[in-house]
Amino acid sequence: MSNSVLFFEPIFKEKIWGGNKLRDFGYDIPSDKTGECWAVAAHPNGQSIVKNGQFKGQTLGELWENHREIFGGIQGEKFPLLVKIIDAHEDLSVQVHPRDDYARENENGELGKTECWYILDCDKEAKLVYGINAKNKEELDEMIDQGRWADLLQSTPIKKGDFFYVPSGTVHALKAGTLVLEIQQNSDTTYRLYDYDRRDQQGNLRELHIEKSKDVIEVPFKNRQYELEVQNIEGMTKTRLIQSEYFTVEKYEINGYSDVENNTPFTLCSIIQGEGKIKIGEEEYHVTKGDHFMITSEVKKYNLQGNFAMVISHV
Repeated sequence: MSNSVLFFEPIFKEKIWGGNKLRDFGYDIPSDKTGECWAVAAHPNGQSIVKNGQFKGQTLGELWENHREIFGGIQGEKFPLLVKIIDAHEDLSVQVHPRDDYARENENGELGKTECWYILDCDKEAKLVYGINAKNKEELDEMIDQGRWADLLQSTPIKKGDFFYVPSGTVHALKAGTLVLEIQQNSDTTYRLYDYDRRDQQGNLRELHIEKSKDVIEVPFKNRQYELEVQNIEGMTKTRLIQSEYFTVEKYEINGYSDVENNTPFTLCSIIQGEGKIKIGEEEYHVTKGDHFMITSEVKKYNLQGNFAMVISHV
């Protein structure tokens, strides 16, 4: 039995700000407050389970521990990436994530969290919080202590198909009416800076992490929006969204038939629209919107057929 392509069962997380848009991917979600689909995860707070092949029923974390050969034998204590779909029915808290060294020291050996967002869909007038206006640490602390959020936070309008790179230290927040594919370091550490004085179901204000946030916020803010590289090849439009020290992310829009060389330790794939096939030698896999899978290092070349779009990521 081949280990070329491993499909994963999604994991769902209910959130105070979640909605029901994940149903559009064909998922059976737990409620109308479902905020996150952890699509490819090997974290203590969520482990993807393989749906096919000889590893069926095993978690991604177990494969990382016991079958490093399918990941090209790369080093590392933890599987490096985490892929999610986030349904922000309401505003998320304004937050920031730590770097590796700070997280290791202050969050029980967690990785830091650099992430990126591909906007799958959003309301017409949608915006998100991305960056701050404070010029230095002193001004930052003052604005936070005085609750001058309108002065501090930078807001930017968004549309479907936009892409944002969000390195650790960047203040950010998804706002209501936004559906995103998020690719990030394998970490679940978030510092809440501001939460609109929202209360949870029990009527309590949600916990904030002001001092830790102040420690890790990058000031002044550096806007790291890049020009996207678009390449038209036979049967496919390929867009390089980001190449960073933590991950490379690309979007493949297949229209017909295209061959892809594979020279990465593993490739994580999320089908975001349409359907089609992946062919590897004699093997053929049908893929459709909402599928998430990993192409292992054993695959040197594959063929994509159909009419679909997928976002791929690798280290």
